[in-house]
Amino acid sequence: MKILIIGSGGREHAILRRLASDTPTPELHAAPGNPGIAQLATCHDVPVTDLDAQVSLAEELQPDLVVIGPEAPLVAGAADHLREAGFTVFGPSAAAAHLEGSKSWAKEIMAAAGVPTSASVTVSALSQLEAGLDRVNPLQDVPFVVKADGLAAGKGVVVTKDRQAAVAHAEAVLAAGGSVVLEEFLDGPEVSLFCVSDGTRVVPLAPAQDFKRALDDDEGPNTGGMGAYSPLPWAPEGLVDEVLRAVARPTIAELAARGIPFVGVLYCGLALTSRGLRVIEFNARFGDPETQVVLERLTSPLAPLLLAAARGELAEDTELTWSQDSAVTVVLASAGYPATVRTGDPISGIDAAEALGTHVIHAGTGMVDGNLVSAGGRVLSVVATGEDLEAARALALTGAEAIGLEGSHHRTDIARRAAADAGAHSDTDTDTDTDTDTDTDTDTVTEDRA
Repeated sequence: MKILIIGSGGREHAILRRLASDTPTPELHAAPGNPGIAQLATCHDVPVTDLDAQVSLAEELQPDLVVIGPEAPLVAGAADHLREAGFTVFGPSAAAAHLEGSKSWAKEIMAAAGVPTSASVTVSALSQLEAGLDRVNPLQDVPFVVKADGLAAGKGVVVTKDRQAAVAHAEAVLAAGGSVVLEEFLDGPEVSLFCVSDGTRVVPLAPAQDFKRALDDDEGPNTGGMGAYSPLPWAPEGLVDEVLRAVARPTIAELAARGIPFVGVLYCGLALTSRGLRVIEFNARFGDPETQVVLERLTSPLAPLLLAAARGELAEDTELTWSQDSAVTVVLASAGYPATVRTGDPISGIDAAEALGTHVIHAGTGMVDGNLVSAGGRVLSVVATGEDLEAARALALTGAEAIGLEGSHHRTDIARRAAADAGAHSDTDTDTDTDTDTDTDTDTVTEDRA
C-alpha cells in the first residue's frame, strides 16, 4: 500500500511511525514532512496550505490512501479537492470539518443530536457581550469561558476568573471581525477520545489525557500541549461505551442526516463533571500530543483501519488490540514558548535519548547546513512506555533530559498524580476518584487544543 500524509508536525510523525510498524510496511510519503519524518518517509516540498499542489503530488504518486493531519487544510477543503480528483482520503470534507472550524455550529450539531455539553451563548456584537456573560455565569463564582468561534491558531480560548480579562478577549475577537462563544464553565478532569468514522460507523481508540499549562503543577500560560499519557487508570468503567452512545454516534448520525458524512477522526474533548459527561469541544483530526501515546499503545495495524474508514467500509464491531503497557510523552519546547519563541537553536542528544529506550517525535524541527535545529514552539516529544505509568514517565523524563536544546523547557509532572493514584489503588484497574491530572484551570489562560 502507498500512503501520502499531509502535514509536518508531531501528530504526522506519530502517525507515520505507527504506519511504518504495519506488516507489510506501506510505502510512505509526506508533504511537507520534517527531519524526523524524513527517516520514515519520502518527503515532498508541498506546503499544507497549497491544496492544488497536493492534488498534483497525489496525481504523480498515485497513493492508495491520503491522510490529512492538520485542521487548517481540512477546514479549507483539502479532502474535497483530493476526492474530486479521484483519491481515497482519510479526513473530513470542509463541510464536516466545520465541526472544528466553528464552535457555534458544533454547538448547534450537539443540540440537534442531544449530545451533553456546556450551556453557551454566541455573541457577534459588543452590545450583547455583558448580558451573555451574565447568562452563562450568573453567580460569577466560577471562571468565565470565552472562545473565538473559528480557528484561531492557538489563541482562541480564555478561561479566567477575571471578568475584565474575559471581556477584553471577547472585544479583541469581535474587533477582528469574528464572533465569540461564551460558555458555562465545566468542572472535573478532562479526557481526549479519538473516534474513527467512515461517515456512518464509529470505532473508538484508547482514551488519553493531555496537559495544557507550560509549567509543572498546571502553572504558567496555556500551550498546545506539554505532554500526555494513556491509559487512564482512574477513568470510570464503561467510559468509552458511554462516549460512543452519548456523543460520537449521535454526532456522526446527525451529520449524516444533514448530508455531511464525517470521514476521519472525530476528536472528542470531554469533561467528567460532577453532573456527568460533557463535551468541551470537537476537533476534526488526531490531537497532538495525545496521538503520540495512543498510537504507541495500538498493536492493531493502522493502515487497514484508516483505509476502511476512507472507503466507507468500517466494521463497527472492529476489535482493536492494545498493549497493556502505559505510554507517556513529554514535550520539549523552545525558549519563550508559548509566547514569542526562539528558533534556530541546535538540537543534540536525540540518539542518546533513544538509546535509553525512548523514541523521539519531531514536531518543530528543521535542517540548517546539515544540522538539526529548532523550528517552532513545541520542538520534540519524547515518548516512553513501561509496565505502569510511573515507569513510563520516569523513562520519558530521563530521555527528555538527555536532549540538548538551549533555553528549552519541559514539564516534569506529566502523569505524576495519575501514577501515584494508580499505585495507591493497584488492586483495581479503574478508579472513579477524579482528583487527578487535569487541564481544567481557574486562572487566565489561552487555550489551544492541538
